[in-house]
Amino acid sequence: MKLSIRMVAVAAVLAIAACAPQTSGTSSSDKDEKTGTLRVWLFQEVNNTPKEQVVDSVLAEFEKEHEGAEVTVEYIPVETRAQRIKAAFNDPGSAPDLIEYGNTDTAGYVKDGGLADVTEDFRAWDEAEDTDPTARQSVTVGGRVYGVPYFVGVRALYYRTDVFEELGLDVPKTQAELISTAKRIRAAKPELYGLAVGGAYTYGAMPFIWAHGGELATGKGGSYAAAIDSAAARKGIEAYTSLFGDDNCPAAKCAAMTGNDTITAFAAGKAAMAIGGDFSHAAVEAGTVKGAYAVVPLPGVKAGSIAPAFAGGNNLGVLKSTTHRTLAVDLMKRLASKEAQGELFEAMGFLPTFSDVRQQVAAKEAFVKPFVETLAADTKFVPASPAWAQIDAGQVLPTMFQEVVSGKKDVDSAAADAAKKMNDAFRSVG
Repeated sequence: MKLSIRMVAVAAVLAIAACAPQTSGTSSSDKDEKTGTLRVWLFQEVNNTPKEQVVDSVLAEFEKEHEGAEVTVEYIPVETRAQRIKAAFNDPGSAPDLIEYGNTDTAGYVKDGGLADVTEDFRAWDEAEDTDPTARQSVTVGGRVYGVPYFVGVRALYYRTDVFEELGLDVPKTQAELISTAKRIRAAKPELYGLAVGGAYTYGAMPFIWAHGGELATGKGGSYAAAIDSAAARKGIEAYTSLFGDDNCPAAKCAAMTGNDTITAFAAGKAAMAIGGDFSHAAVEAGTVKGAYAVVPLPGVKAGSIAPAFAGGNNLGVLKSTTHRTLAVDLMKRLASKEAQGELFEAMGFLPTFSDVRQQVAAKEAFVKPFVETLAADTKFVPASPAWAQIDAGQVLPTMFQEVVSGKKDVDSAAADAAKKMNDAFRSVG
């Protein structure tokens, strides 16, 4: 069968998302067709070509073994995923069969009724037993499984070895040193950002909050209350937002930057440091800084400590509305298999979710070490509540950061407003 791969334009994504209904009510399809077209949505990466090559290889084998089946893939922007996927849940006729989704979205998507329960399929999958517990937890809600882990990811500090050597700088050992070093670089080399930061880079900002003893929210068992306005959290917000200014990363340019934007700037040689993930490795290697950078864990407040990192990663899930359930489940397992995850690591640097495969790649690749050290130190997660999808889609935290760096609000008032929005969201889900 002919393999059909197509990219989706950002404008089209936004237009569809804007026009689609936003109410839940997805129901299971009573069809399970063994031929026809399967639609897949995967996330667009900074440098997407290596990912496409891995995916194309899996799809070619899948189509060869399923005569009469064809697959189309759309690569969608991560930043607009919430609107796009929510719309798909409510419009089965135009929805995909299989999606890639962030592990923070699981609870919300299950509450929306959009993901198929694949508990029995997961249990029957012989490779599932080697999935690490944290990754398994990321697809589990109420004891049921709603997808398979695709990769895990944490962030660390990328820095330019040539710039540090030229200026005689030591690698920062605390967050205070990180901030002062970034500003020293900017002063010496005003054409560079000392540390590329983004007002829309939530997961780059979280380690500053956690390192200062703050939390996003407190609670358990689905009942949460915002803690982003606590004294400790405000210290972290102040530390992160202090990096926005002419002395490091001008707010006019950096307030709207996302995580991908900061890595793009670093890879292009426009920044001396950036907070990037293991999954950013391929993009940096493809940039002008190749051979002139290194990676270390992001420092914490105390010398020798590692800032708690967000335990990120993505999953794959079958939509409840699919009319090709058996085919979609098979394709999901193939894309997330040990072989495919190993190839995805080679292509993109994405850490495998299988413990044995991760050990194998860590033994082969030196660049994995700082990320494995970060994973072993202290990782954190967002509140395990369906409300998080609402908080994330509402850009609550980016808005808070941007209000501070633009001077519209001080830290205290911006944090208080963000806490109110978070609590409204938590109450809305019960």
